[in-house]
Amino acid sequence: MIRKRAIVTGRVQGVGFRWAAREAAQRFGVTGWARNRLDGSVEAEIEGEPDRVDRMLDWLRQGPPGASVAAVNTSDVPPVHDDAFRIHESA
Repeated sequence: MIRKRAIVTGRVQGVGFRWAAREAAQRFGVTGWARNRLDGSVEAEIEGEPDRVDRMLDWLRQGPPGASVAAVNTSDVPPVHDDAFRIHESA
């Protein structure tokens, strides 16, 4: 079990990114959360088996229709054993 924090930049707010990320997370079988940041980026934490987390990170690099992802910067964070993927309030 691993957990990654991702900061997604580009045109990623106002395009349903967080909601689509939650649907993708359910398909890939990962947990965590996503939220908008005040700087216009989306922050997410993804937890699960390494191959599933990698597939979710690949999805974040594309995003939903209407998004234009410029970059996804990731870092390792300790697993917290979420039971679902949630959308958090903006930070």
